[in-house]
Amino acid sequence: MKLNKRFMSIVLTSVMLTAAVGCSKSTETEDASEGLSWETIEDTTSSDASSEESVEEEVVAEEEPVVAAEVPAGMYLSELTGEPIDEALKDQRPIAVMVDNESIALPHYGTSEADVVYEMMNSTQNGRITRLMCLVKDWASIKQMGSIRSTRPTNIILAAEWNAVLCHDGGPAVHINPYLAKEWGTNHFSGTFSRVDNGKSREYTEYILPGDLENNFSSSGFSTTYNEFTPEGVKENHFNFTTWGNEVNLENKGYAKCLDATTIDIASFTHNTSKLVYNESTKEYEYYEYGKQHLDAEDSAPLSFKNVILQKCTFNQLDDHGYLIYNCIDINQPGYYCTNGKATDIVWTKVGELNKTQYFDSQANELEINNGKTYIALVPADTWDTLVIE
Repeated sequence: MKLNKRFMSIVLTSVMLTAAVGCSKSTETEDASEGLSWETIEDTTSSDASSEESVEEEVVAEEEPVVAAEVPAGMYLSELTGEPIDEALKDQRPIAVMVDNESIALPHYGTSEADVVYEMMNSTQNGRITRLMCLVKDWASIKQMGSIRSTRPTNIILAAEWNAVLCHDGGPAVHINPYLAKEWGTNHFSGTFSRVDNGKSREYTEYILPGDLENNFSSSGFSTTYNEFTPEGVKENHFNFTTWGNEVNLENKGYAKCLDATTIDIASFTHNTSKLVYNESTKEYEYYEYGKQHLDAEDSAPLSFKNVILQKCTFNQLDDHGYLIYNCIDINQPGYYCTNGKATDIVWTKVGELNKTQYFDSQANELEINNGKTYIALVPADTWDTLVIE
């Protein structure tokens, strides 16, 4: 579903102008446009001829055409990362793996190889502990991933927008079964992966190992390629990636507001204290939790991302155990996009279970993001104001 730009310009105005953003690039610009919507600002630029005559004509240099870099032979640009991968994988569905994020479950295996990682509150109890959902396109190359734990309704909905097969180990049946029973939710693997003796309790010993996914697909009969429930546009690009070989720098986009973003502290996640720190040398954000850097146990690689998306999201608690569902189907909700040490305010919209989440910038255009891996946090709306970007 494509949303009309003029419609987005109108409906996003109140959200974007009231979003809590710490600073702007130009105080003069901010003061001049204060209280004006994008529509109003556009109207004021088309003044009558008499006023135009009094303003010296501005000379604008022509922009050089954007040229795409060559994609290596036998490869295509992944719909998850915008980066070249084996062309043989083009029609293959990704998997979405639920990874336990309790401290006792650490260290994680294989998470640094995920293409997209979601982090969200798993329960309102225990310090709002989070769980990761790792999306992987080239799942046949997984050597070890996990440990794997249970899923929640929000994960089922978000996995479906990628047409991904959800890999988990059960969950609160009364809450997840209605979603797993939907036609688009039936393709999932639960509790059918390898056990690794790591000296921990059984709930922390389940991992995806080589051959596990092949066996699961074979025994289930699920399609390994995109099926009829694939949302529109997902097979091409889930995100609006910049042209391959080019780079998005937010300070050059003409946004009214652009923050320094070398540290992103998601204070909402009090149990594991999630934080992303920008590495100037790699130009990526590295993930920290429990007060230390997250390193993959498989190869000691940092869990790092070119793109960070933060979505303000309301939720409903479902029972006294703290189980919940995020209202991830919503319209015109605020957020931030961070890349290359800078951040800007955005708006996100998801109009249905089988529609991908769309992101829009402050100019009411679909957000252009860098090629590379992406981290997405669903930040609870009731603690959104504790988010620190500096």
